[in-house]
Amino acid sequence: MTKPAIFLFATGTLLSLLGIFILYESSTYFALLSVGDKYYFFKNQLVWFAIGIAGCILAAKINYKNYYKFALPLLILSLFLLLLVFLPGIGLELKGAHRWINLGFMTVQPSEILKITLTVYLAAWLSEKESGRLLAFLMLIGASVILVLLEPDMGTAFIIGATATAVYFLSGAPFRDLIFIFLLILVAGAGLIRLEPYRAERLLAFQNFNEKDIGSASYHVKQILVALGSGGITGLGFGNSIQKYAYLPESTTDSIFSIFAEEAGFIGAALLVSLFIVLAFLGFMISAAAPDLFGRLLAAGLITFISIQAFVNMASQVVLIPLTGVPLPFISYGGSSLVINLISVGILLNIASIKK
Repeated sequence: MTKPAIFLFATGTLLSLLGIFILYESSTYFALLSVGDKYYFFKNQLVWFAIGIAGCILAAKINYKNYYKFALPLLILSLFLLLLVFLPGIGLELKGAHRWINLGFMTVQPSEILKITLTVYLAAWLSEKESGRLLAFLMLIGASVILVLLEPDMGTAFIIGATATAVYFLSGAPFRDLIFIFLLILVAGAGLIRLEPYRAERLLAFQNFNEKDIGSASYHVKQILVALGSGGITGLGFGNSIQKYAYLPESTTDSIFSIFAEEAGFIGAALLVSLFIVLAFLGFMISAAAPDLFGRLLAAGLITFISIQAFVNMASQVVLIPLTGVPLPFISYGGSSLVINLISVGILLNIASIKK
């Protein structure tokens, strides 16, 4: 195993273990209040971590070139699973969102699976030297994004679209295509914000906050700022968060970074951000050294969706961008996300192991 691969595995594992620790710190009160077991989220995440590590090791042993011939069936399967979330009795509705499939003994989030399968398909398709692919690309991404938006999950839809665009760009697409896609994203984003009042409210709150009118910020943003301000430079100390006691919404998922920043302070938060930067750097190193174009595009796509999601989550938690409901990779509570991220690391390990 190459040095970048060793460090990548170590960084991914460290982030996952750190996530389990942060989850324990942030979830005990909510878990005790909601299910009567303060270790509920902690124990579930441990199980998912074990499954994810097993998936990572298995993926590291499978030659990534085998995915090429299964790219289309895997994509079709994941799109079919996305449709199942809307089927009564199979799809699970939570807080008005249809994002999960209930298997009885566990729940699965198909949009997380789509991140890998779409990346595999795009890497396989775009590694073939063809011309005039823009329309077909837009139709494929449009169908995928629309299914995710219907759940609704605009944050994940953005990550999928951005990752797909990055892979398209790295395949050697003309610059004019990228300009057109960028303009299309702007128009579509504006339209989606107008369609849903809560999205417009989030954007307005963000704009008002930037005008120093903190009083007009949303409750969620105010509680994030309280958490960040309370943490200061060195933090309140692990276990001493105040915001986790039902003040900060989504403290185990979307807002877990704010809880960590409150307890570990700016220093701890900066170290966590640094781990994600190291992970991204190692992933792109593996992509650059891949033996063929398929491997380069696949590795770049996998590390891109992890990196974009990490950036979007943390940037929204420090109010650099409007608040967006996406989990922090490896850190937030959620089995599907953790397993998919670790499997992605495994595929990257395999790509790094194949010599030119």
